[in-house]
Amino acid sequence: MPPYHHGDLRRAVLEAAVDAITESGPAGVSLRDLARRVGVSHAGPVHHFKDKAGLLTALATEGFALLADTLTATIDRTDSFAEMGVAYVRFAVEHKAHFEVMFRPDLHHPDDPALTEARERAGAALSAGVENVGEERTGPQRVAGVAAWSLVHGLATLSNTGNIDPALGSDLGALAQQVTVLLFKDLD
Repeated sequence: MPPYHHGDLRRAVLEAAVDAITESGPAGVSLRDLARRVGVSHAGPVHHFKDKAGLLTALATEGFALLADTLTATIDRTDSFAEMGVAYVRFAVEHKAHFEVMFRPDLHHPDDPALTEARERAGAALSAGVENVGEERTGPQRVAGVAAWSLVHGLATLSNTGNIDPALGSDLGALAQQVTVLLFKDLD
């Protein structure tokens, strides 16, 4: 195994974790395997993350921060509820490893302060996307937010697990747009 020469071991281990989760899911991740992948002793990842749950907490935190940035940029750019839904689904597909860990509190430390902050920021960005959803049509704003999240999260999960009918086409963004518009007509 060649020696590890990169200056940011924490980043390298997180990237290796993304690869490992993409290959075999979060259950297959081990700090020993990640150490081997980046060419360091087992002590390296342990120093940065303490244990597997610590590593997955860092990955979930990173995922929520990326999601918050994605949703905020979409709302700022388009002010469109449907486009926010498309951005959420695309995020889930493009960052599948993060997405697989983010909503699994059984895998990470859900009370971690950095994770809590990132999760709340993503939730606020998602809520901003449903501000223009009419309360008279959908009920209270919080209920509208849960409905919107359920819609895009469900579509993303179905896609990531291979449960979207191929007859619907390969453009997941277009499908997300169609589903969002179908269920929340005239809300953009």
